[in-house]
Amino acid sequence: MLRHRYYAPMPSKQQPASGSQEPPAGRIARTLKRPLEPFRARLATANALPQLALLAIIAGALTGVVSVAFRMAIEGGALAMLDSHAEAFEELHIAGRIIAPIGAALLIGLALTRLSTTDRRVGVTHVMERLSRHQGHMPLRNAAIQFFGGVVALSAGISGGREGPAVHLGAATSSFLGELFRLPNNSVRTLVACGTAGAVAASFNTPMAGVIFAMEVVMMEYAIASFVPVILAAVTATVISRYVFGDAPAFAVPAVELGSLLELPYIALAGVLVGITAAAFIFLTRRFNRLEPWPFWARATAAGVITAAVGLVAPEVLGIGYDTVDAALLGDVAWTTLIIILIGKMVASAACVGAGLPVGVITPTLVMGAVLGGLLGTLGNALAPDAASSPALYVMLGMAAMMAAVLQAPLAALVAVLELTANPNIILPAMLIVVIASLTVSVAFRQRSIFLGTLADLGLQYPPDPRSRHLLASGVGSLMRQDFARLPRRTDTAAAWQGLESDPLWIVVDGPDGTPESVLNAADLRTWLAQRTVRGDNLFSAEGPTIDLMTPPGLRMDVVVVNERDTLHEALERLESANVEAVCVEGGGAAGSVVGVITRDDIEDFTRMGQNEG
Repeated sequence: MLRHRYYAPMPSKQQPASGSQEPPAGRIARTLKRPLEPFRARLATANALPQLALLAIIAGALTGVVSVAFRMAIEGGALAMLDSHAEAFEELHIAGRIIAPIGAALLIGLALTRLSTTDRRVGVTHVMERLSRHQGHMPLRNAAIQFFGGVVALSAGISGGREGPAVHLGAATSSFLGELFRLPNNSVRTLVACGTAGAVAASFNTPMAGVIFAMEVVMMEYAIASFVPVILAAVTATVISRYVFGDAPAFAVPAVELGSLLELPYIALAGVLVGITAAAFIFLTRRFNRLEPWPFWARATAAGVITAAVGLVAPEVLGIGYDTVDAALLGDVAWTTLIIILIGKMVASAACVGAGLPVGVITPTLVMGAVLGGLLGTLGNALAPDAASSPALYVMLGMAAMMAAVLQAPLAALVAVLELTANPNIILPAMLIVVIASLTVSVAFRQRSIFLGTLADLGLQYPPDPRSRHLLASGVGSLMRQDFARLPRRTDTAAAWQGLESDPLWIVVDGPDGTPESVLNAADLRTWLAQRTVRGDNLFSAEGPTIDLMTPPGLRMDVVVVNERDTLHEALERLESANVEAVCVEGGGAAGSVVGVITRDDIEDFTRMGQNEG
C-alpha cells in the first residue's frame, strides 16, 4: 500500500535552555528520568499492579493529608464565629446569618469573576471532565480555588458539602504525582481514581464507600487492575484521617431495626417520594446552572442572598449540616421544622451548587434525605404506632435513597450509609428504597445523575464506550515497536544499508525539518536496494550518491507524532483526525527523538484481543 499524503507533524517539545526558568516539577522529572524509565514502561501496560500499588499508597497518603487539612481549615474558620462547634450556625444572631453567607459569596465572586469559566470549574464534575478531555491531568489553579474557596464558603455557612471539594483536591493531588514523575496517562487516570477514593474515605471515614464511589460514580467502570490500587489508596487515606479525628462513625445512630416485613410497601412508597424530591433537586440545580450568562460575582452573590434568606427562617440549613442529621436521628426536630429544613436545604444547596460556588453536593443529599426520612418515619408512626419502626430507621433509609437517586449510584449510597451509621440492620429495607428512588429519577423523570447532567450541558458524553475504555487503560509504550531505524528522506546508499543492519521492521523517514514524515517497511527497502545492486543500476543522482526514500515501492505510511505518555486511545484519535495509518512515539528526553512506532493495524488488533478476552 503506497501512500503519498503529507501532514504536518506535531511540533516537538523543546527542552529548556540552560539558564531558563524550568518548573521545579520538570527539573525533578529530568533528574529521576533514567531510574524511572523501567517503572514508567511497566506502567504503560494495563496490568502493572505492583507499580500501581506503590503509587496508590503514596497517593492515598497525600490525599489523606490534604483532606484532613481541608476539614481542619473549614472547622477553624467556622469556630472563629461560633462557640460550641463548627456547625452551630443557630448560635449566630440574625445579622450574622445575613452577613456571613452573603459576604463569603460576594468575596468569592469578586475574587474569581475575572477568571474564565474553565479556570473556575471545581468539584466532582470537574474531575470527570478532566478525565474525559485531558486524561485526568488536573490544573493546580482550579485545585487552589477549590481549597481556599471551599474553606471560605463552608466556614461562613454557605449551604454545601465538603466531600465533593475533597474529591477534587484528592484527584488533583494524585494527578500532580503523575505529572511530577511524568507517568503515562493511563496510570494518571488510575491515580485520579485513587485520589477520589481516598478523599471520600478520609472525609466520611468510609473506606469501602470511597472505593465504590470512585468506581461507580467517577470512573464508571469495574476493573481488577483498578480495584487493587484504589482500595490501597482508600485504606491509606482513612488511616491518616482516623489518626487525626478518631474512628467514630460520622453520625450518632441509635440501635434500630425493621419492625415488620409489613412495612416494606410503605418503604417502597417512601422510595417514590424520595425519588420525586431528588428529581426536583436535580432540576433546580440545573436551572440555577443556566444563569451562567450572568457575571460570576452576580451569580455567587445571588446564591449567598438565597442562603441567607433561608438561614433566617431555618439556620439548620447553613453550613454542611451533619448536626441536622444527628438531630433527625435522635428525633429532636419537630415535623414542621423538618419540612422547612427540607425545602430550605433544597433551594439553598441548588442555588449554591448551580451558581458555581466551590461547595459539594454529596452532603446536602444526605441532609435532605435524612430530613425527608424523618418526616416519613414520623408519619408512619402516626399511622401505625404499634407496627412502625423508629423514625431513626427512616432517617437512614432516606439518606441512602436520596444519595442514590441524585448521584445515580445505588451501590455507593448503600455502602456509604452502612459505614456512616455502622448499622447492618438497614441493609434489606435500604436496598428496596434505594432501587425504587433511583428508578423514579431515571425512568419516571428521565433524569441522569446530577454530575452526568452537568457534563451533558458541557457537551460531553460520559462515560467512554467499552472500546475506548480498553484503549484508555494502556499507554502507547505497551504496544509500540522499537525495532526501527531512522533515516532522512534523502540519504546515501551506504547509510541506507547501515540502517538495515539491525534488521528493523520499520524505517522512520524524516522530512527536511528533521521530524518524522512517514514510515517505510524495512523489508521492502532491503528488497529494492538488493534488486538495484544486482542489476547494476546507477543509484547516484546528479547531486551525489543520494536516494529519495519516497521512491522505493512498498508499504509506506504517513505518520503523526504522539508523546510517550499518551494512551492508545489518544494515539487512535490522532490517527483518525489526521487520516494516516501510523504514529511515531516521541520521548526519550531529547527534542524530536522517536522511541517507537505504532500502526493503526496494531491498535485494531489490540482492540480485538481485548474484546475476545472480555
